[in-house]
Amino acid sequence: MPKRSSKNPDANQSAFQGMQSLLEILDPESVPKPKEKNPAAVALGKLGGAKGGKARAAKLSPKKRTAIAKKAAVARWRTSSN
Repeated sequence: MPKRSSKNPDANQSAFQGMQSLLEILDPESVPKPKEKNPAAVALGKLGGAKGGKARAAKLSPKKRTAIAKKAAVARWRTSSN
């Protein structure tokens, strides 16, 4: 399987991060602050994400789960052989 791209940032991401850190050193007030997240929304997102896959699997019939698993396996093999 191919490695995840998020573990190895590309050249553009590295350049962007380098420029951001340089701007922070030169003029810290010019760098925009990241937006604050609503803690209630974060909690709801974590709750739904934690039970989402299990709840979906419980709803599906064994036949449908098997079909989904076979489709996923075919997709994995298709991308790894290229």
